[in-house]
Amino acid sequence: MSEISARSRVETTSGGDVVLDWASVTHQGRRREVNQDAVLAHYPLFVVADGMGGHIGGEIASASAVDRLREVAESGQVSPRTIEKALGRAVKDIAAHPETTDDGTGTTVTGVFLDTSGEVPHWVTLNIGDSRVYVVREGAIVQITTDHSVVQELIAAGRLSPEEAENHPYGNVITRALGPSNGVTPDYVRLDVLDGDRFVICSDGLTKELTDYGIQHFLSENADPSDAVRAMLDAALENGGRDNITVIVLDVEFASSPDED
Repeated sequence: MSEISARSRVETTSGGDVVLDWASVTHQGRRREVNQDAVLAHYPLFVVADGMGGHIGGEIASASAVDRLREVAESGQVSPRTIEKALGRAVKDIAAHPETTDDGTGTTVTGVFLDTSGEVPHWVTLNIGDSRVYVVREGAIVQITTDHSVVQELIAAGRLSPEEAENHPYGNVITRALGPSNGVTPDYVRLDVLDGDRFVICSDGLTKELTDYGIQHFLSENADPSDAVRAMLDAALENGGRDNITVIVLDVEFASSPDED
């Protein structure tokens, strides 16, 4: 069974001390011979990359994206500008392996980071592809990112219902990915930092097997992030595990605020 990585951190911000607890896991699933997913959970940046391509192209693409983003996370200078520079370097890394990569090679890059550069801290989500960021806030689960996929475009055009999309033959076809010739800019969404938020960052190997309500169920049943990722992984495998599965759960809690001093 894949090993779960868990960490915690107390971050002092202008809004008070924020306690962050997170856990991550990645698994090749039941039907894939290799795991082309890669995961980064290094404060302040939490990212899932889902590689695609024959041979080891997908592994190279996802690993290149995560390795370059890890450098940014370790520097502590995480912003859209530094993320896009890192992704540009990842494109060059992918292109440097012509013997194992081609035009079909690429990776999703999806995640969230805590931006403390301004007067008020914010979360910022980033997305290329069809991995997802969810937040559970005030008892409701919300998908923050929008899939870059053929199916999502059909839904947005009113030509397909979400129910029909679940088994659509083009369900795996994405419209945006980071690849050897694709310098792609992520979509960004800014969110307030609120006490009690729970983030889920995951590859589509999870959402192929669990509905949004299923994800929320396992979160509500498991207060500890490690228990939550384990429960979701186990359920996804039990439901078929048709693809690689990667999950991060990130919990947010205020330890104190200036008003309490």
